[in-house]
Amino acid sequence: MIQALRGTRDILPEEVGYWQLIEATVKEILGRAVYQEIRAPIFEQTDLFERGIGEATDVVGKEMYTFKDRGDRSLTLRPEGTAGVVRAYISNKLHAQGGVQRLWYTGPMFRYERPQAGRQRQFHQVGLELLGSDAPRADVEVIALATDILQTLGLKNLELDINSVGDNSDRANYREALVSYFEPYKDDLDRDSQARLTGNPLRILDSKDPQTQKIAQNAPKIIEHLSTESKKHFDTVLQLLTDLNIKYQINHCLVRGLDYYTHTAFEIKSDDLGAQATVCGGGRYDGLVGELGGPQTQAVGWAIGMERLVLLLQKLRSNPVNNPDLYIVSRGEVAEAQSLILAQKLRSAGLSVELDLSGSGLGKQFKRADRSGAVACLVLGDAEAENQTVNLKWLASGEQQAIAQADLLAMSRELESKETFGQKASLTDLLKTKIAKLKD
Repeated sequence: MIQALRGTRDILPEEVGYWQLIEATVKEILGRAVYQEIRAPIFEQTDLFERGIGEATDVVGKEMYTFKDRGDRSLTLRPEGTAGVVRAYISNKLHAQGGVQRLWYTGPMFRYERPQAGRQRQFHQVGLELLGSDAPRADVEVIALATDILQTLGLKNLELDINSVGDNSDRANYREALVSYFEPYKDDLDRDSQARLTGNPLRILDSKDPQTQKIAQNAPKIIEHLSTESKKHFDTVLQLLTDLNIKYQINHCLVRGLDYYTHTAFEIKSDDLGAQATVCGGGRYDGLVGELGGPQTQAVGWAIGMERLVLLLQKLRSNPVNNPDLYIVSRGEVAEAQSLILAQKLRSAGLSVELDLSGSGLGKQFKRADRSGAVACLVLGDAEAENQTVNLKWLASGEQQAIAQADLLAMSRELESKETFGQKASLTDLLKTKIAKLKD
C-alpha cells in the first residue's frame, strides 16, 4: 500500500471544518480592510528565494526543495509566501497602479524540516502584504488585523513580541558589534551558531540551544544601534499599539529568520497549547522589492501557520460541523427519482440538503437522518410523489406535517434572499417560522 510521504498528511473531512472556519474568518476580516486575494505559483526560479530570503539563512541553506526541470532550470517549491507575492507585484507591474497595494494569500509551502506537531514538510500559511507605505501606521494596521483574526477565532492568551532590526546601515553596525561580542565565546556556541558568526550573526540570537541562549542574554541590543530615524519609527509603532490597546513586549532577541526584514519585526504567540507557540510572524521589508528588480517600495506583512492554528482551535472549540438543513428520505422508484429533483431545487434555493442514496428501508434511512444533524427530514413515498407533496418531519420533536413541494420551494427561494454572512442558522429558523404559519 502506498503511504503519504513523511512530512505530509491528509486533512480529513472531520478536520476540514476548522480550516474552512479560519479561511472564512480571514476572508471576512481582511475583506473589510480592503485586502485583495492574490494566488501565486507554488514553484518559482530558485534565484528568487536565494536573493529574496538570503543564501545565509537556514531556509535557503538547508530546507528548500530544489530540483532541475526538463529544461535544466533550477526550480524551488516555495518555502514561504512573501517572495512569490513580491515577484508577482513586480512582474505584473502592480506598482504602476500607484498608491498602496493590500494583498493576501493562502496555500501550501514546503520546507525540509523534522516533522512534528503543527509543523510538516508541506505546511500551509495564510498571509498578507501591504506594499507602498513606509508609515508606522501600516505596521500597526497589519498587526491589528492579525490580532483581530486570532481573537475572532477564539484565541485569548495572546502575546505580541516586537523589536526593530533597523535599516541596512543599522544592521551593518550591529553585525559588527555582535561579531565582536560572540567571537570570544565561539567554542561555546552550538555548531549552527558558530557557522552563523561570519555569515549571519543576527541569527545567533534566534538559536534554540540553551548554552547559546545563555550567552546571548548579555549580547548588545540592536535598539542601541538604531539611527534617530529608525528609533522614531519604532517609537511611533509602539505608541500606536498602545492607542489601540494592543499589549506588547519588546523582545531584543527577536530578529526573525529571513534576511529581508527591516525596522519592525514581530511575533504573536499563544500559550493555549500549554507551551508558548508562535502562531503569526512578520515585519517590515523595505528593500525586498528593489532587491528583486522592482522599484524601491516599502512594505510590511505577516504569515500565520495554519497547522499550528488548527491545533489551537481543536483544543479551544468544537469542530464547526457543516450539518445539512434538510435530509431527504425516499422509498419507491418514482419517489427516489423525484427526491433527486427536489434536492437539487432546494440546494439551488440556498438550503443545505443531504439526499439518502442507500435505497434501504425507511427505518434505516430515518436513523441516518437523526445522525446527520439536520433540523428536519423530508419524506417522499410514491404517494407523495404523485401528489407533488412531501412529509416534513422535525427531527428534534418528531412532529410531522404534509406540505406541497411548490410551497416548500417558494419559501426556500424567499429565504435565500435574506441570508447574509454568518447567519446560516437563522435560515433554518426562518424556514420553521414560515412552515408554521402555513400550517396555521
